[in-house]
Amino acid sequence: MSRFKLNDLESLTGIKSDTIRMWERRYGILSPNRTPTNRRWYDDDDLRKLINISVIYHNGIKISRIAAMNDKEILERASSFSEVSKSQEDIFGTLMLAMNSLDENAVNEVIIRSVIKRGFEKTFTEVLFPFLHKVGIMWHTGAIDITTEHFITSLFRQRLISAADSLPPTVNGQGKRVLMFLPEGEFHELALLFYFYMIKKRGHSVLYLGQSTPFDSMISACAKWSPDILITGLKTELYTSYPEEYLKMLSAVPGRQKIYVGGVLANHADKLNLHNVKALHTETDLDFLI
Repeated sequence: MSRFKLNDLESLTGIKSDTIRMWERRYGILSPNRTPTNRRWYDDDDLRKLINISVIYHNGIKISRIAAMNDKEILERASSFSEVSKSQEDIFGTLMLAMNSLDENAVNEVIIRSVIKRGFEKTFTEVLFPFLHKVGIMWHTGAIDITTEHFITSLFRQRLISAADSLPPTVNGQGKRVLMFLPEGEFHELALLFYFYMIKKRGHSVLYLGQSTPFDSMISACAKWSPDILITGLKTELYTSYPEEYLKMLSAVPGRQKIYVGGVLANHADKLNLHNVKALHTETDLDFLI
């Protein structure tokens, strides 16, 4: 059983701590446990109930009406709103519940509904990637554990790989040759996989080397495959102490390929203004491949 502080509930539900305390006093919506020093703590059931309440509340139902519902009515009403809602807050709430319960089927249902309404690419750019950003913040503050974060990331990764595999094969001689990789020590590949899907969808040939690729191995692949474009990136600067030196090394890779870099490397690329290294901030920067 997980233990959540009041601040954790605020991060996970979007409801302010002061509001939660007021709802407890006035309506008794939660009955927190207490530490020996009289500090509140909440369990998994409290979190699930509050997320469901937040879904109902964000759909315009007054808290006084919600407080009059029993647990079954709260669950049913929240589920009905989640199924039809286009609100990002409601989708986040549903994903948060599914993630915290390690419920793969529930996560997949959210993704499928969003793909039907928004399309595959906008589901990632408007829903899943913003949700992962929120999850990352919560992980750093201790509101969720590493198991939960790995669970949801793995499911999103599976979706991207499956979508890319379902695309028709590229025709030899058409499009550009794009080599994609992450620098050594970098394992966060969701953004790179998303770009891989989009580039492959446009009919280009992709050599995907993936996570933690040694620089010499990337050079060897370039020599054998002769790509037109290199794409790489770093999520944070934790994986290199010298991002600008790394960009200069990339710029000097033998061949005439153009190089596009994302994440924190994009910010350094903007500053350095190397002739063959360009920043890749969002998916719209992939227009160079059209």
